[in-house]
Amino acid sequence: MKREEADRLLKKYYCESTTAFKYIYQHSLVVAEYSAQLAKKNAHLKPDIEFVYTAAYLHDIAIFMTHAPGIGCYGKFPYLAHGYLGKRLLEYEGFPEHALVCERHVGVGISADDIQRDDLPLPKRDMKPLTTEEEIICYVDKYFSKKPGKLSMPKDPDKIIRKLEKYGPDKPEIFKGFINKYGLL
Repeated sequence: MKREEADRLLKKYYCESTTAFKYIYQHSLVVAEYSAQLAKKNAHLKPDIEFVYTAAYLHDIAIFMTHAPGIGCYGKFPYLAHGYLGKRLLEYEGFPEHALVCERHVGVGISADDIQRDDLPLPKRDMKPLTTEEEIICYVDKYFSKKPGKLSMPKDPDKIIRKLEKYGPDKPEIFKGFINKYGLL
């Protein structure tokens, strides 16, 4: 997939004049740019940089299907579902590898045990990043919110770690592992 194709695909699902598009576009662009930069910085791991860019650009494509009125989304699904919904959408569009990024980028990855233990509204399966490219996108996404005025401002890693603590002791450790493996943004 080329960058232009990823852009066309995003615009297929979002009307450019909407609030949802404003947030998804800016967030996606920032995550894609930083993910590609981090992939280049870690060239020794041989990531596919073009894939990293396009997959990062499309990682949140299904946000419109969720109920997140603060960013202009009025769908019927909980926000947490955007990952597996994005997987379905991109599989339908014929991009199975990009689809996996959608599903595996949420949090620092969600295990089937997490889903069962916390009774999360998700399919009961592991949704954790497995490839270098998936990890880079998952990691970079944690630095950027969709909050007004903060779309392009990276969060402090220590704040990210503290926020992850509420999801279990393994989550901050996974994030710290990403820091050690890929370096800080």
